[in-house]
Amino acid sequence: MFNDHYMKITAIRHTRVAVPPGICYGQTDVALAPTYGHELEQVKQKLNGATFDAVFCSPLTRCRQLAQDLFPGMVIQFDERLMELNFGQWEMQPWDTISETTEAQAWFADYVSVRTPGGESFRDLISRTGAFLDELQNNNETNVVVITHGGIVRALSCLLNRTAPLDAFQQRVDYGEVFEFTSAH
Repeated sequence: MFNDHYMKITAIRHTRVAVPPGICYGQTDVALAPTYGHELEQVKQKLNGATFDAVFCSPLTRCRQLAQDLFPGMVIQFDERLMELNFGQWEMQPWDTISETTEAQAWFADYVSVRTPGGESFRDLISRTGAFLDELQNNNETNVVVITHGGIVRALSCLLNRTAPLDAFQQRVDYGEVFEFTSAH
């Protein structure tokens, strides 16, 4: 059925985390960096007072805290499908150690299709993001915000901007960055 109704989706990547550089942390629930207060103000400036029909959020603390501070008094709908890539056995391991394994070589060669040990592939992440979008499009909201992770922002780009999965990681997705997408209802 043709429908010319569009939904605006604003995606916000969480701010910096208190994890040493070079550590894989995917779905591990890590703390926010000490710079959080300053970064929160920067995100508020980027939003410039924008209002939204609904707030959706990854349940991980780094997103939950940002959502609660950006949208006090609004109902925040937590959705596990908005969590970062599940890196399985690699969670909280140094990338330098991970990269020496044969599993990592296979994953680096084809992260779109190859799953991390005990985790997901990028295609798995795109699939669960797509399931979230399908459900979202059955709602009546026209302007929603999603507080999430870099992987989900890239998946949204694949699904809504038709970015090829292999090209998704060419786009910079900085901490606290705000992205806008349009989805046909």
